[in-house]
Amino acid sequence: MLYPDTVEAEILVHKPWFVATMFGAVFAIFLAFNLTSTSFGELMRPVIGEPSQSGLYGRFAIAFVIALLFVLNVVLIGFASLRVQIAIVWFELLLLFLAFFATFHLSLPFIWEKLPFLISQGVVTTLYVSAISIVIASLIAILGAVAKLSTNGFAYAIASFYTSFFRGLPLLMQVYLIYLGLPQLGFVVGAVPAGILALSLCYGAYMTEIFRSGIQSIDRGQWEASRSMGFGFSLTMRRIILPQALPVIIPPTGNQFISMLKDSSLVSVIGVWELMFLARTLGQKTFQHMEMLISASAIYWMLSICLELIQSRIERHYARSKVR
Repeated sequence: MLYPDTVEAEILVHKPWFVATMFGAVFAIFLAFNLTSTSFGELMRPVIGEPSQSGLYGRFAIAFVIALLFVLNVVLIGFASLRVQIAIVWFELLLLFLAFFATFHLSLPFIWEKLPFLISQGVVTTLYVSAISIVIASLIAILGAVAKLSTNGFAYAIASFYTSFFRGLPLLMQVYLIYLGLPQLGFVVGAVPAGILALSLCYGAYMTEIFRSGIQSIDRGQWEASRSMGFGFSLTMRRIILPQALPVIIPPTGNQFISMLKDSSLVSVIGVWELMFLARTLGQKTFQHMEMLISASAIYWMLSICLELIQSRIERHYARSKVR
């Protein structure tokens, strides 16, 4: 979030020109869609009559009401404090998603029956695979970043080829190449180790560039001063460079971990019993796929929110030196 503005000004959502523009844009968007056959059309039946026969008048009335409600909602929320605004918008969006899912007529008893196994087996395996992969990927990234910053042509060539290759191939293809390709060389690996290796190599390539840019963000004078005091390369990196680079490295690294948590679903194609695999499998017998897929989606979202909160806390910890 930007620094608080010390100049008092009228709130944007309360300016007449902005309200009129917002109303016109929302009205035009919903007028382009025929919503008379939806549940909202049924709610408007006292105004437009039979929805299927209301024609252009029905579409106009529905678009007008939606635009009016949207604008009033935004204007009223604008009077609240920042935290209250965020809470209200989150609550409203969550209600919209719940209303959307309610149209699927999900079987809640089936979800509650399968949810414990989905969590105890699927979530645990997903976190296990993701956590080990991010640790290995971080180690690979540190080595790759140092190699790409070195003056050794051999090390730079290996690191640049590695990042180019693994960033250039889809992760799913890497999973297949490792799981099906290594046995051709005589190395038979299980599904879980193959999945961890694929995730580690793929994300290690991306994180190599994150670590490299973070290290390069530190002024060269820090390096020269450390070397002039007699510090060796490893001591300089551990004590001087990396501690200063961490505030730059942590935010994108946290994003990579969240992304890896979701991409771990790709290892389900080789039979790893993670969250996505179980969601597909548990719903196949009774053809209740949406119940399990929506449950898995909600769990992924909850896990992502937890990781976002942890990342935010770590970022605040390392940003303390920049607070004035």
